[in-house]
Amino acid sequence: MVGVTRTAITVRRPAVPTGLVLLTAALAWTWTALRRGDMGSLTTAGALPAFLGTWTVMMAAMMLPATAPVASLYARTAPAHRAPRMIAFTVGYLLVWAAAGLPAYGLAVGASHVATVYPAAGTAVAAAVFAVNGIYQLTALKDFCLAKCRSPIGSLLRYVSYRGPSRHVRAGARHGAFCLGCCWSLMLLLTAFGVMNLWAMVGLAATVTAEKRLPRGRLLARGVGLASLTLAAAVFWVPQLAPNLTGGGMTGMSLGPVPT
Repeated sequence: MVGVTRTAITVRRPAVPTGLVLLTAALAWTWTALRRGDMGSLTTAGALPAFLGTWTVMMAAMMLPATAPVASLYARTAPAHRAPRMIAFTVGYLLVWAAAGLPAYGLAVGASHVATVYPAAGTAVAAAVFAVNGIYQLTALKDFCLAKCRSPIGSLLRYVSYRGPSRHVRAGARHGAFCLGCCWSLMLLLTAFGVMNLWAMVGLAATVTAEKRLPRGRLLARGVGLASLTLAAAVFWVPQLAPNLTGGGMTGMSLGPVPT
C-alpha cells in the first residue's frame, strides 16, 4: 500500500491595494501643483462650490498618506472584498473633510477681507491663529484624538460591528471625525499662510503624517504647539510669517503673487 502524503497548499490572497489610497493622494498633489498658475481667488461670493471641490482635493492630498495604513487595516478585517471596503472607508473619511470645507470657506473669506480692508489688523489675526493652534496642540482633546489616529485597533473592532450597506462609509466617517479633531487647528494655519500655499500644504502634510506615524508623534505634536505659540509672538516682528494676512504676496486661494 502506497502512503500518500498530503501537502498543505497555502493560497496567497492578493495584497490589500493600499496603493489605491496613495495613488489618489499622489493624483491630488499633482492636480494641486498643476493648478498653481491659474487658481486665482476662490473666496469671492458665489465661489463656494468651487472652493469645496478644491478643498476636498487638498485634503485628499494632505491627509490620505497618513490614513492609508488605517484604511488597509480596516479592509483586512474581512477576508473578501477588501478593495471595495477600503474605497468606501476612504470615501467616508473624505466626506468629513469635505464638510469641514464649509467653515474653512468662511475663514478664507474672512481672511481675504481682513487682508484687503483692514491690513493693519492682519498681524493680530495671524497671532490669534498661531495661538489657537499652539494652545490646542497642548490640550487633552488633541491627545485623545491623536491617540485614536495612532492606535486605531479599538475603534476598528467597533467599526466591524456596523451593519447595513453604508457601514464602510460610516466607519471611514467616524475615523475622519477623530482625524478632524486631531488636525483642525493645523489646517487653521492655512488661514495665515494661504489656503492654497503649496509649501504650507507640504509642511502641514508632513507634520500630520509624522504625528500619526512616528514613534514620538505625541511629543512632536507638543513641540509643534510650542513652535506655534512662538510664531504667535514672532509675527508681530516678522509679519511675513503670515503672508496671507499681512500682505506678503498671498491672498485667499492664490498660490502665486496676486496679479496687478
